[in-house]
Amino acid sequence: MTTTKTVTLDTPIARGEQTITAIELRKPDSGSLRGVTLTDVLQMDVNALITVLPRLSTPALTKPELMQMDPADLLQLGGEVAGFLLPKSAQVDAFPAA
Repeated sequence: MTTTKTVTLDTPIARGEQTITAIELRKPDSGSLRGVTLTDVLQMDVNALITVLPRLSTPALTKPELMQMDPADLLQLGGEVAGFLLPKSAQVDAFPAA
C-alpha cells in the first residue's frame, strides 16, 4: 500500500502569487488524528477534515483555504484520507484489482 497520494484539484487554490493545482497527502499516524473521531474522518465530516488535512497535506493547507475549497476537491481529499484508514483486507474489498 502506498503511503502518499497526489490529488489534482478541480479548482486550484491561489496563495499569494502561487497557484496550487495538486496536493500530496501522506498516510496519517495516530498523532495526526488527535482531536477527531475516526468515524467522523471515515464519514468525511467537514469539520474533521478541516482539522486533519493541514497535518497531512503538502503544501500544508490552511483552515481558511479548506473552508473556501471547492466541495468536489474536499470530497476527493477526504476520500483519500478515508482510504488510508481502511485495513488492508477492507481495501481489497473496496478497491478490487482491475
